[in-house]
Amino acid sequence: MTQIVDTGTMQPAQAPAPDEQGTGAFRTFVRQLMRSKTGFLGFCVFTLMVLICLIGPLLTPNDLPTNTNLIYGPASWGHPFGYDSEGRDVLIQVIDGGRAVILVGFLAALISTVIAVVFGALAAYLGGRVDSVIVTATDIVLTVPSIILLAVLAAFYRVGDSITLAVILGVLGWPGLLRAVRAQVFSLKQREYIEAAKLLDLGTGRIVIREILPNMASFILMNFVIGMTNAIYAMAGLYLLGLAPMQGDNWGIMINFAWTRGAIFFDGSLGYILGPVLSICILQLSLVTMARSFEEILNPRLRHN
Repeated sequence: MTQIVDTGTMQPAQAPAPDEQGTGAFRTFVRQLMRSKTGFLGFCVFTLMVLICLIGPLLTPNDLPTNTNLIYGPASWGHPFGYDSEGRDVLIQVIDGGRAVILVGFLAALISTVIAVVFGALAAYLGGRVDSVIVTATDIVLTVPSIILLAVLAAFYRVGDSITLAVILGVLGWPGLLRAVRAQVFSLKQREYIEAAKLLDLGTGRIVIREILPNMASFILMNFVIGMTNAIYAMAGLYLLGLAPMQGDNWGIMINFAWTRGAIFFDGSLGYILGPVLSICILQLSLVTMARSFEEILNPRLRHN
């Protein structure tokens, strides 16, 4: 007796495991990031600098010993940046000072970006009196020079830690980005899918957060990086001008000490001056090149060009 075997039954496809999905997404991200050699190099340099600045201070001594015989000593293989005005190793100070710089830049950029994106999007989407009030407040803040305002604040209020300085820089750094975000949202809210979302009465919060802002991801990311670079430059400038208390370790304090203690008059002190300056320049360059690659990943039109 012949048996009939049913071969037409289709087995349901099994969904990939969460670990496989995460691994595949990470591989895709790395593959797209590697399409730009400069962007991938910037990503590697930035990651390396962050790891060194976060892990390095755990491996270095808390109190560097001073040696008067090594004041402004020249660079060597073991001490590539030489010694400072107290005979301390400059390389260790660069490693210890990077953490505060990265922390201030990240927090200040995060605060300014959140303020600009939230209020800029609401001003453009709601319009009317809300738009008028926000734009007027933005214009008032823009008319006040930031460096003068920071000098006045430094005269009456002492910035005791990096987080406080980051908050001050973030609160003062949002007006320019807010106007740019407002202009972008004005353009996006005229699109058909936004009009459809309004007809469906999805609510202002959902339309702004889930429909408008995701289409501005690359724009927001680039401005976040710009805000981070501006905050780092502002921090270094404040310490160079002596408008912030010389407490703790960071690259701005190193530049101020190199300038005020006459390092430029000693032959062996070139590394002491260039150490923090080169660190800031390399960090900023890696941020900009990395952000350009991220913009290509988030913006399909740039990715396909």
